[in-house]
Amino acid sequence: MSSKYRKIMADMKRQLEEGSLTAGSKLPSVRQVSEDYGCSKNTVMKAYDELEKEHVIYAVPKSGYYVVNEFQKAREEQEVIDFLSAGPDKNIMPYVEFQHCLNQAIDQYKEELFTYSDQQGLYSLRVELVKYLQNLQVFTEPERLVVVSGSQQALHLLVCLSFPNGKNNILIEQPTYFGFIESLHLQQANVLGIELTMEGIDLERLEYMFRNNDIKFFYIIPRFHNPLGHCYTNREKKKIVELAEKYDVYIVEDDILGDLDPDSKADPLFSFDPSGRVIYIKSLSKVFLPGLRIGTVVLPALMMNDFLRVKFCADFTSSALSQGALETYLKSGMFNSHLKKVKEVYRTKMLLIQEACELLLPANTQFSRPASGFYLSISLPEHVKAKQVVQMLHEQHIYVDDASRMFLPPYKKENLIRLSISQVNESQIKPGIDRLAECITVLGRRKNHKKPTTFLPI
Repeated sequence: MSSKYRKIMADMKRQLEEGSLTAGSKLPSVRQVSEDYGCSKNTVMKAYDELEKEHVIYAVPKSGYYVVNEFQKAREEQEVIDFLSAGPDKNIMPYVEFQHCLNQAIDQYKEELFTYSDQQGLYSLRVELVKYLQNLQVFTEPERLVVVSGSQQALHLLVCLSFPNGKNNILIEQPTYFGFIESLHLQQANVLGIELTMEGIDLERLEYMFRNNDIKFFYIIPRFHNPLGHCYTNREKKKIVELAEKYDVYIVEDDILGDLDPDSKADPLFSFDPSGRVIYIKSLSKVFLPGLRIGTVVLPALMMNDFLRVKFCADFTSSALSQGALETYLKSGMFNSHLKKVKEVYRTKMLLIQEACELLLPANTQFSRPASGFYLSISLPEHVKAKQVVQMLHEQHIYVDDASRMFLPPYKKENLIRLSISQVNESQIKPGIDRLAECITVLGRRKNHKKPTTFLPI
């Protein structure tokens, strides 16, 4: 089905470009196209749905599909290939359903909208979040949850918080999420790094760091790492928790993309933690609506009061309207339905980009192979710098991220780029990787063909 519906889409776009289909004209019926291509009506509907998402066509109920009047503008917009943006796919966001939930929240939480609600978050929402977290193998109770204004707020507050172990240094994977590095720098925190590759981290090195470096907490992204796409095994996660317990180190687990894990047997670090050693952070920004600014953090009871004090100084309480609307959305079962759709979209895109990388990238280029998530990283040949690739592609309206900003200075690599598949259209993935491969090849030739220095005889 996948190749057939893409052929239908490509043929329709070609007819538009050639002028045989014009703006405002009606497309052939679903039945007619299915007969012409020898495929099912569902395949044709899939092609038409995708064209509608790309704003190439639009549907008129009980009439059919028509070409948009501004196809040229839509086509020009499609020429931008965005491997940079890391927000969720705009085409699958449940705007209409959530608008209904917002209206219900306004009716249900009138009083809370005009006063300050529970510092810890609406209790009824925390009850729903506990149920939601159970699907991620995080078993806790509402009293240990705090609703935060996105995971970034939780991370920022934990940096400045005193921990029960009385230690001062923070350990982070290298590379890691740039937003957390920024927070560490702004707060002038004492920070150390440990190298992470797609093969994982050196657990003996981790034990050495825990034993000798006064580590307050270890910040870790266990699933679909940003920027690498790496996932730890259950065995590795269990060992990390054991080491943290042995050396009195806390773990801050950022499981932002955990919902997308196709492996039902993969567990978070939190599930291996019987003592409150792991602080679990979950945001809905990547699989739902980023503008909602809602996340949650699961804290050990003995840290709750101190965390609420620093949160109060930051924003008093998180938005009651957002909390109420999310509660309604979770209760209704709409979120689970949305999540199934989201998981399939990102798995498909990740498979497509890996197929394109395997087919098109130069042999001396390596790329990560995550099962899902948003991020795939590409290690360029040593003499090709990421900033050169970013600049050359930018001139062609193709956007990728230079991952050098995701490293502490001692660990910095200048030949790593990050690609995000979340907002790029499926049809753009292969052409985008093709242009990336050309760019790497051109830059590699420039370096290899650089003229040697000529020394004049004395």
